[in-house]
Amino acid sequence: MDRNSPIVAVATAPGRGAVGIVRVSGQGLAALVQALCGRALLPRLATYGPLRDAKGEAIDHGLAIYFPGPHSFTGEDVLELQAHGGPVVLQLLLARCLEAAREVAADTGRERLPGLRVAEPGEFTQRAFLNDKIDLAQAEAIADLIDASTEAAARSATRSLGGAFSKQIELLRDQLINLRMLVEATLDFPEEEIDFLEKADARGRLNRVAATLDQVLQQARQGALLREGLQVVLAGQPNAGKSSLLNALAGAELAIVTPIAGTTRDKVSQTIQIEGVPLHVVDTAGLRAEHEASDEVERIGMARSWEAIAQADAVLFLHDLTRSQDAAYVAADVQIAGKLPGGVPVIHVFNKADSLAVGDLQALAHEPEGPMLALSAKTGDGLEALRRMLLEQAGWQAAPEGVFIARQRHVQALRLAREHLEGAQQHANQADGALDLLAEELRLAHNALGTITGAFTPDDLLGEIFTRFCIGK
Repeated sequence: MDRNSPIVAVATAPGRGAVGIVRVSGQGLAALVQALCGRALLPRLATYGPLRDAKGEAIDHGLAIYFPGPHSFTGEDVLELQAHGGPVVLQLLLARCLEAAREVAADTGRERLPGLRVAEPGEFTQRAFLNDKIDLAQAEAIADLIDASTEAAARSATRSLGGAFSKQIELLRDQLINLRMLVEATLDFPEEEIDFLEKADARGRLNRVAATLDQVLQQARQGALLREGLQVVLAGQPNAGKSSLLNALAGAELAIVTPIAGTTRDKVSQTIQIEGVPLHVVDTAGLRAEHEASDEVERIGMARSWEAIAQADAVLFLHDLTRSQDAAYVAADVQIAGKLPGGVPVIHVFNKADSLAVGDLQALAHEPEGPMLALSAKTGDGLEALRRMLLEQAGWQAAPEGVFIARQRHVQALRLAREHLEGAQQHANQADGALDLLAEELRLAHNALGTITGAFTPDDLLGEIFTRFCIGK
């Protein structure tokens, strides 16, 4: 896309609303303001009046606000037209902006705003980033704030948008820059014979940077969990109570529950939250040997169940306590457990505890490996313990007020930086450590941190990030 041409878009969500906004950004919008509003506007002052068409007649009456650059969201001149939020009205205003831009001004004989075009998704925010109004982490926080599915995620995104995450990254980068300066100065002047590692406390500085990075990485993991949530799959044999557990966790009758085995034939999904963490819970068709499937539909359902399990962050493997002494049932459970992916955390949930005189796990014919608990999806007993166990499996800690939103790419960049710092520590701890290798590890760690805020970010990554925004943002 042409980053220098002026852009325009409807900046509010599609559909009817009380208020709708059309936003224009570019250099030299004064002539366009005159054409649309019939007069010049005072900077950053909302002005009420008619928004005019080419004949000077009012398309609508609303507010116009003019933000001269660089004191605007994008860093360019910005015009916002706030009208009634009907789709037809907003499209008329959008078309009028494009038409007015192409009109030839009488005094200059040139178009009022050459090259004005409809904005691409995320282009307003991208210009704010390119014009140094925000960094890349703050730009992503805008989209995360819009997409937040819980109150905790929204508050964390607001902290990131305010710069909480970026400030921590910048602090780490500043510390690395100081270390790099010391190391590279020593490389440039070897004749000084300065014992760099001892006199400059390089090891101590490096260890402190690594410790700080570990703290930021832990916070970023929490922020990524708030944003992405946890994909939890309910698995087990038919009639173990998977659909009942989904309904109990969601607090609503989402899945059909009957005593008939195989009632659930396809995936049923619902997003819930625990302590502000989104959990995407997926109920799946019951699992058993393929030759035992009653028909082709059930075989397809079981295949989809295994696909969901392979993509899960955690699996709740449901066992029926009322059949815990049934040798064939227990053997089938063992066979299913052996097929579960090795890298996916599994919690063994023994359901229907309300049907037994003793609802504990002491009399099991076979005790599976891994965390387990007994509960009753029917009565709700044990649900709170299951919620706590799910958060523990996800690595969630009680969210302090300072948690900021983060993405998986941020976590990956921090991990990469930590790996390079570990390499730097190894070189620093060697008696005859190679300072050139130490300097290179510090440089690579520095660059990894820079990808978070956009200091070292390739254009293809920018395209991937901003095209996921909505148009007008």
